[in-house]
Amino acid sequence: MVTVGWTKSGFPSLRTSRFRVSCSAKPETVQKVCEIVKKQLALPAESELTPESKFAALGADSLDTVEIVMSLEEEFGISVEEESSQNITTVQEAADLIEKLVQKKSEA
Repeated sequence: MVTVGWTKSGFPSLRTSRFRVSCSAKPETVQKVCEIVKKQLALPAESELTPESKFAALGADSLDTVEIVMSLEEEFGISVEEESSQNITTVQEAADLIEKLVQKKSEA
């Protein structure tokens, strides 16, 4: 939801509530990320992971996150820059980044 108001100076002010731009990854990519995260964190098979699952909430520390990213790179044949990998905190963020990198790789 976006609301536009006018300030005293006559310029519009823009307020957003939970405004998010997302390029949702394919369900199979999200599923593969979930499998890799479960394996890396040695989670029980019955663990429920969703696209919103945060690595930290699953018990991952920074080293675990690096290992997850390395496994994703190997699985999908991509290379994630360190800068980008530090922004990955959820399954969805990982899946979206993978799709973006796979697409960029196929265009090259």
